[in-house]
Amino acid sequence: MRDKQSSSLSGFYRLPLAQRQATVADGAGLNQAEMRTLAAGGLSLEQAEQLIENVIGRFSLPFAVATNFTINNRDYLVPMVIEEPSVVAACSFAAKLFREAGGFQTGSDEPVMIGQIQLLDLDNLSAAEDKLRARQAEILAEANAQAGSIQARGGGAIGLDFRHFPGTPVGDMLVLHLLFDTRDAMGANAINSALEHIAPLVERISGGRVNLRILSNLSDRRMAFARGTIRAEALGTESATGAEVVSGIIEAGVFAECDPYRAATHNKGIMNGIDALLLVTGNDWRAVEAGAHAYAARDGRYTSLTRWWQDDVGDLHGEIALPLALGIVGGATRAHPAAKIALQLLGIESARELAEVAAAVGLAQNFAALRALATDGIQRGHMRMHARQLALAAGAAGGQVLQVAQQLINEGNIRLERAKAIITGGNP
Repeated sequence: MRDKQSSSLSGFYRLPLAQRQATVADGAGLNQAEMRTLAAGGLSLEQAEQLIENVIGRFSLPFAVATNFTINNRDYLVPMVIEEPSVVAACSFAAKLFREAGGFQTGSDEPVMIGQIQLLDLDNLSAAEDKLRARQAEILAEANAQAGSIQARGGGAIGLDFRHFPGTPVGDMLVLHLLFDTRDAMGANAINSALEHIAPLVERISGGRVNLRILSNLSDRRMAFARGTIRAEALGTESATGAEVVSGIIEAGVFAECDPYRAATHNKGIMNGIDALLLVTGNDWRAVEAGAHAYAARDGRYTSLTRWWQDDVGDLHGEIALPLALGIVGGATRAHPAAKIALQLLGIESARELAEVAAAVGLAQNFAALRALATDGIQRGHMRMHARQLALAAGAAGGQVLQVAQQLINEGNIRLERAKAIITGGNP
């Protein structure tokens, strides 16, 4: 494993693009060819045609790095792909404050996924479960006949679980859960192949009829956790003391715990950071989104994925827990050139490590949003970044983009129509 570059890069955002590229390339050990790949968008048209069907072009998004992350006493430059302004800056700022108090502490479960087999037309659900449990070893052996390289790496089918659904609109239903250790893969293909393979055996043993056999994206046996501390003295502003900001953040967090309307937006902000990391590493961010929101509603009421509290000396503490089924082998993680470079930049060694980094990013992004909401409001910083997007949309190019954006900000009139008027020399 290479030595990790320090993630504390003071003034990084002020550097010219070429210097930012050189700094990251040097620290991450990226060669000139890899940097050219990123600069060109990371994916050729020929490669795109092999990834999905009906290709007619490519669609590019900015590839950035978030700085200042210290996770379990190791530094990470975190690659992110996202179109929304302020997310990368907010994550970097939040990570700096967590860093000053020791950084993030993270953990994760073993990479166990759930595959489901739906059984119908059963006379007795409990009797069918008993039959299947009695032959669990045979079912697992049959599933592992399809495990291939995952089993060679120490993974594969490890157990069965069952859920009963009597009296549904389609009759009594028994759902078999195949518990499958996917090691460093996300594991969807391996699990689905195993389920298809064992379905006839499950039918013969149970006497029922198999309908669906598919993995679950509520991967709550594959959780990742992160927590960290921010000193109250670091949170003071011109208009509020650190203690007041801590109180405001905790109050905002409790709002999300209590109210699903607030929790939806609160959790969306968390996923702003996590999705940007998953997208750049070639992971299935849609599956993670589904699992995260399902987990947030696991007790029958949708709530926050994070919790915030104050300790005896007044400092702020936060924690996050959510399912994170990620992979660093297979799929787009290795087929997409930019995803391979992103993983190299991170310098991670396992899917669990990637999940823990993602959890820390989610906690950082949540803090940044809550701090903004509890102090100046979410729009102040966001709209400053949005001004650049409006300048681009209005037709500004090169150095003109920053000039137009700054004028919009100075006027307090951040609108597309005003940006167009500035560019054409017209009046407001």
